[in-house]
Amino acid sequence: MSEARRRRGAARRHTMAVLASAVVVAGAATGVMAAADGDGGRPVARPDAGASTVLGPLPAAPTPSVLPSPSGPASAAPEPTRAARASTAPATAGQPSRRAERATGLYRHPRSQVLDWVDAHRSDPRRPLIESRIAARPAAVWFPAHNPGAVTGQVRAVTAAAAAAGRTPVLVPYAIPDRDCGGASEGGAPGLGAYDAWMEDFAAGLGNGPVIVILEPDAIALSDCLSAAQRAARFASLARAGRTLHAAAPRAKVYFDGGHSGWHTAAKQAAALREAGAATSGDGIFTNVSNFHTTADETAYARRVLAALGGPPGLGAVIDTSRNGNGAPKAGEWCDPAGRALGRAPTTDTGAAGIDAYLWVKLPGESDGCKGSAGSFTPDYAYELATG
Repeated sequence: MSEARRRRGAARRHTMAVLASAVVVAGAATGVMAAADGDGGRPVARPDAGASTVLGPLPAAPTPSVLPSPSGPASAAPEPTRAARASTAPATAGQPSRRAERATGLYRHPRSQVLDWVDAHRSDPRRPLIESRIAARPAAVWFPAHNPGAVTGQVRAVTAAAAAAGRTPVLVPYAIPDRDCGGASEGGAPGLGAYDAWMEDFAAGLGNGPVIVILEPDAIALSDCLSAAQRAARFASLARAGRTLHAAAPRAKVYFDGGHSGWHTAAKQAAALREAGAATSGDGIFTNVSNFHTTADETAYARRVLAALGGPPGLGAVIDTSRNGNGAPKAGEWCDPAGRALGRAPTTDTGAAGIDAYLWVKLPGESDGCKGSAGSFTPDYAYELATG
């Protein structure tokens, strides 16, 4: 049995327990679904498509960004290397660092599972560190439900609040048909026509301010399970999505799925990105969503992919640094692996050529399904990451 099938089988065994979780739940807690699809043992935690993306506790997900590739040739994950990481300690212990939030220029949504936990556990000894190092940081807001008629208002609520605060929101549309190749995060729109229409609704809520869009985690890197015709149709739809987003929001920066450094080769990923319109309909690529590879590894990989993509000039990359402070775990350890740590704080000021931002796309402390139920905020895990 292939490693990919073994992991997918394990993910399915957890499906019943996972179905109750969601990345964004109206007036409740956010959560994600966990899955493990294989190339490079890439972890995958993804939002539940059935959850309503209303502005309740938001963000995060997983992706699961939670997430790897099943059917392409599996590549061994690089040996984890320890990378120096910027301290996320607040100026005053126990209080969210507003100074850090202002410095990033990124928007922090006021509702999330970690913020709900902090508010409900003021006397918990873990609370000050979790609050200052995780809850105070900006993170992405996921939209995993195919909900025509509702998504425009939901997106607008986030972008309007961000504009009022003078900050840039990070949004993750996650509704492509056949997402996750039949894994635990399967779902999405019923067809590409419906997806195109949903994306028009999504784009209508973006407004005129700056916004970062992480377009469909795994939609490109995790597409080897599709037939050639299905891949071509999906990639054409992603190219249309990029054009739709830019037409509706001239200040939007749209990033396409670049996988991560332990998955496909740069040449293979660039070829798929080119076919999906990343060079003509996007502003660059994103890597490492919900994964653990070091910022140094991802920076080098992203630059190789962009070079292979061949332009145009100005394309950049954003890297998910939410859990990569200690690098990748041993091969095969994707579910809340021990010994991980927070990575660099979210910022659009990276100081690295070609790297537009370090982002927290996966919210630290939301479980892949081992230390807690998939998608749930798990304080022990959050504390472990904050002290790693």
